[in-house]
Amino acid sequence: MRVHVVSDVHGNSTALARAGDGADALVCLGDLVLFLDYADHSRGIFPELFGVEKADLIVELRTARRFAEARELARSLWHGMDRDAAIEGAVRKQYAELFAAFPAPTYATYGNVDIPKLWPEFARQGTTVLDGERAEIGGLVFGFVGGGLPSPMRTPHEVPEEEYAAKVAALGDVDVLCSHIPPDVPELCYDTVARRFERGSSALLDAIRATSPRYALFGHVHQPLARRMRIGATECVNVGHFASTGTPWVLEW
Repeated sequence: MRVHVVSDVHGNSTALARAGDGADALVCLGDLVLFLDYADHSRGIFPELFGVEKADLIVELRTARRFAEARELARSLWHGMDRDAAIEGAVRKQYAELFAAFPAPTYATYGNVDIPKLWPEFARQGTTVLDGERAEIGGLVFGFVGGGLPSPMRTPHEVPEEEYAAKVAALGDVDVLCSHIPPDVPELCYDTVARRFERGSSALLDAIRATSPRYALFGHVHQPLARRMRIGATECVNVGHFASTGTPWVLEW
């Protein structure tokens, strides 16, 4: 059995269309949407709406951890606009391309920049969306937990810690624990390029210690200090920043 796993697709529909080649199934751990490309500030919803110069500025502020100033800039840019309508219209365009690129079967969960309420419009037959739910793939039980936790970035799909923990608990024992964000381990949460810690989940870490799945798979941190480590019997793996690599992580058994 061969499963390909991707995360942090961020608009890369071309590579996504090839991600399932040679695999029995594709697993996607979220962040389909591209709001702003930190490597190329001309790409994404933000520069489409406000231009590259403003994108340069907001990246500079966020990278310097001047989050209050970044939020104030964003508020000023959105003034007089229907923010929700503008974002949803742009996201729908991206989702139309991205969901069309999914092979069958695909098992997917949300990232912190996704908009879950829109997914039912685009998920075709052969794409199974799971959040706080399990699926059997090739005889192994996969558990899925979508979204992120509250952060200074205030991305669209951040859920309260109690709600997130409840989704983790609902999975019970699984062979492969799939989430968008990593367990709360410093080496897995630190981004060496952004030079900051991203939010990891203590509930995921507790579940790994308590139930010892074979694998814990996640993304979210684009350039992690550590891409994999063992926690007890569990192999914890950041499956990679698919938007830049275009290469899925491979799980075979």
